[in-house]
Amino acid sequence: MLYSLIKYLVGEFSIPGSAMFLSLTFRAVTAIIIALLVGIVFGKYIIRQLQRHQIGEEIRNLGLEGQLQKRGTPTMGGLIILTSILVPILLVGDLTNIYVQLMVFSTIWLGLIGFLDDYIKVFRKRKEGLNGKFKIFGQVGLGIIVGLTMWFHEDITVKDYVNTKPEHGFVLTETASVDDAGEVAEYRKTTETTIPFFKNNEFEYDSLVWFVQNEQTREVLGWLIYVVVVIFVITLMSNSANLTDGLDGLAVGVASPIGVVLAIFAYLSGNAIFSSYLNIMYLPGSGELLVYGACFVGALLGFLWYNGYPAQVFMGDTGSLAIGGIIAVFAILIRKELLLPILCGVFIAESVSVIIQVGYFKYTKHKYGEGRRIFLMSPLHHHYQKQGFFESKIVLRFWLIQLLLAAMTLATLKIR
Repeated sequence: MLYSLIKYLVGEFSIPGSAMFLSLTFRAVTAIIIALLVGIVFGKYIIRQLQRHQIGEEIRNLGLEGQLQKRGTPTMGGLIILTSILVPILLVGDLTNIYVQLMVFSTIWLGLIGFLDDYIKVFRKRKEGLNGKFKIFGQVGLGIIVGLTMWFHEDITVKDYVNTKPEHGFVLTETASVDDAGEVAEYRKTTETTIPFFKNNEFEYDSLVWFVQNEQTREVLGWLIYVVVVIFVITLMSNSANLTDGLDGLAVGVASPIGVVLAIFAYLSGNAIFSSYLNIMYLPGSGELLVYGACFVGALLGFLWYNGYPAQVFMGDTGSLAIGGIIAVFAILIRKELLLPILCGVFIAESVSVIIQVGYFKYTKHKYGEGRRIFLMSPLHHHYQKQGFFESKIVLRFWLIQLLLAAMTLATLKIR
């Protein structure tokens, strides 16, 4: 909104210095400040309303230290995160950009699923919340929408410079054209993505069906595989973030460095000079995601103001499902979904600990007649609580591990 107005004024009146307000970096800084302020100011109002309507967390007694003291703490605080993301991106983001549109859509979609789950828990008094099948259906539906949009939308391409100084008589292909700088560029629709730590680190999903001889058939199969991967990544990350949200400030503090790294990757991928220097895919238009990434990080930090130990509010599924899904869609849009096992190692470890615990319990119960456990309790952070570690120490150490993983992910730009 504000971006469109400023763009119009710059074009019509050529006000000296006004072009600065259109730059990515300026709008990103503005976005993170607005998101942080909205989170802190608006968050206080939301918490007060949640307390007034007695929308508190129901805590099951799992024998964890300090657990019952949290009973009655306002939940559904994810509304603070969602508002803090959407307000600045609507103000300073380029809403005509397909990447931004997909991120805004994904934020609202997953926020609504989480909100419905929290609503059923709080107001309908059903502890299980929204039926798991409906959650999965919503996540799969978003995956299909994002995957098909990546497939068919004409503005989502990878750009290669064919020849910076085309000689006389150069014949342009169907996908190649002369850009605004007079350079010959080729815009490709591709399933190409990034594999970390490899020199030639670009991988296409259609290579998985290399045995198919027909080129068009192989391309369609490649895209279908890609859509399945998108669905899997969104479902995995959304549920992993949900499982991680079990200690004060844990999920938010882990997600913040992830948001910073993804925003950096988006900026580099959307810049022709930086992407060429770093030898990474140039994705025209993806640089605008820097502004969205700033909104995301600012919203998380604003929520952490109230969610840090001891928490004054919990995000609930309204926030946790959205956070994981946002990270997944963001990584998919900038072709970095295969970096998520490194970047989101904490989230994935939490999810894997639950899978291992449940799987081993069922296996031993079937084999020995009595279920056995590998961890004292899952997800992983509860295992350390059972070992006697204080909550804030667990959270701090998980944050430090996440910072290390974020640094390792950034290192993939040069370590190949």
